[in-house]
Amino acid sequence: MDLDETIKKLQNGEMKLHEIEKYSSSIKEAIDIRRKYLEEITSLKLDKISDYTIDMSSASKKNIENPIGTIQIPVGIAGPLKINGDHINDEIYVPLATSEGALVASVNRGCSTITASGGVNTKIIDDKMTRAPAIKTKSISEAIDVKKWFEDNILKLKEIAESTTNHGKLLNIDPILIVGNYVYPRFVYSTGDSMGMNMVTIATEKILNMLLNEKDVQLIALSGNVCADKKPSGINMIEGRGKTVTAEVIIPYHIVENKLKTTAAAIVEVNIVKNLIGSAAAGSMGFNAHYANMIGAIFLATGQDIAHITEGSLGITTAEERNGDLYFSVNIPDLPIATIGGGTSLDTANECLNILGVAGSGNVKKFAEIVVATVLAGELSLIGALAAGHLARAHKNLGRA
Repeated sequence: MDLDETIKKLQNGEMKLHEIEKYSSSIKEAIDIRRKYLEEITSLKLDKISDYTIDMSSASKKNIENPIGTIQIPVGIAGPLKINGDHINDEIYVPLATSEGALVASVNRGCSTITASGGVNTKIIDDKMTRAPAIKTKSISEAIDVKKWFEDNILKLKEIAESTTNHGKLLNIDPILIVGNYVYPRFVYSTGDSMGMNMVTIATEKILNMLLNEKDVQLIALSGNVCADKKPSGINMIEGRGKTVTAEVIIPYHIVENKLKTTAAAIVEVNIVKNLIGSAAAGSMGFNAHYANMIGAIFLATGQDIAHITEGSLGITTAEERNGDLYFSVNIPDLPIATIGGGTSLDTANECLNILGVAGSGNVKKFAEIVVATVLAGELSLIGALAAGHLARAHKNLGRA
């Protein structure tokens, strides 16, 4: 394609940005033309966005539309982090992608404290993905009838859902909420190593086709927000979504003093006053210091759906003094993650998943335990810094260099 002629067609509206691939000899040519057009109309030079190594031919098929290049985010490493879990029992290094100075250093300090204490214990409590459509009936009586229809046909609905996927299973439909003449059934699935949003959406749609054939109702939206996807919500806090995970560690008093420069009693007080009382006073759904920091950094590094950080930020931190030692735990009810599909196939994400030893099928539960262990490391370090009065100094030294 002639570059100047193509840019002129774009400027005149004779060609749309999303049509460039139709007339290009390669994905790279289409990306270059689109970026050059943007440079032309903005009078900018986008040299850094154009400098990339990932396979954009593959990414443009399933990860991005109208591509012009990539961005780069620094990746640091924290560890070793000793994890004593059901799916991993090892010392690992965790890649964290972030532009926040002091974050990797803080997580690293938490890893050192945990590993010196014998490791963090991790558990997966539950594993599911949800989709909840919004269905309109003519009356409350009809809404109740639809609710009963779902309950009476659950075995048939499982069969229909599972005909659409090799990996997904419909576990139940719970709850089935009724609001006036509207019905919100929350379909609950297991999805294997995939995060599973596309999987459960397709399965739910096929179930609803049966409902629409048998009942005089209207499907308003395939997602009615009771799922609740990519939003902090009370239902996910209580019922869980994605992986529901927890981690705990007991840190001897001398390690608390030597590595965190504080005491168990001081950490317990900060946790109560900040994470519990302060969060309650603010009406927060996350009773923690900064789960989102660690989850966001791991998600960016490993190609997860970034919007799910809002769900992963939910959770409660607990702390107890036990004869001078510190018991510390983090609890995440809603962690949607994957080791296959989506952004995990991007070259850089796959490398980071390989650092963790979780790339590919059969590894998502191991990955979940790594994530919750890393969250505990970062949470412990921050609460320790607050208890010791070191937070501002750390950010001054590391975040403003």
